[in-house]
Amino acid sequence: MRSQPQNVTDLATELAQRLPEALVGERVIPRFVDSYVVEHGRHALQVHASLYRDRLALLQREALLALTVQVLSAACVEPAASKKSKPRPMSQKDTAIFRRKFLNALARQQKWSVGDSLDFQTELQIYENLIRRNSATQRTRKSFEVANHPFVDRSAFLLDSSFMEKARIAASRALGDLEDLAAHVVASAGLQKGAVKSR
Repeated sequence: MRSQPQNVTDLATELAQRLPEALVGERVIPRFVDSYVVEHGRHALQVHASLYRDRLALLQREALLALTVQVLSAACVEPAASKKSKPRPMSQKDTAIFRRKFLNALARQQKWSVGDSLDFQTELQIYENLIRRNSATQRTRKSFEVANHPFVDRSAFLLDSSFMEKARIAASRALGDLEDLAAHVVASAGLQKGAVKSR
């Protein structure tokens, strides 16, 4: 872990590279789909290879959106100055700079066109608005409850719209895995130790 403050651009670029690599490397989405198929006997979801690959690609995109929300939220909080103080949000200026640099670096890393990048940012905004709206009435979720999160609903629909409630439960478990993965990526980038500084 780093002990010196990082430059916003460097951190944004590093996180934009690590995030998709971790998502693919940890195989969160293939495990999510495969375990759902086995648990519920929905083998028809894997019969057609091209449809299965398309489903995985769409779910990977949803997972990347959920991870991006988590990482942007975690990265835009300055670490506590001491053990007794609380972490505080970055300034609006630094948050805006970090967000722009991160999204630009992610678009380059994913080799997106301008249109693809704008589509992703639009969907990201939808995610953030829904999460913000849900957080106003949010309470601590019990382990057996389905998360009230856009990833859960959108992924359940993409996975198996015929069995929405079962798919929502599975997607909620996958969201937990994604949240753990985001926390790991943020920690491995050194955000827990050093504050971020703008240029």
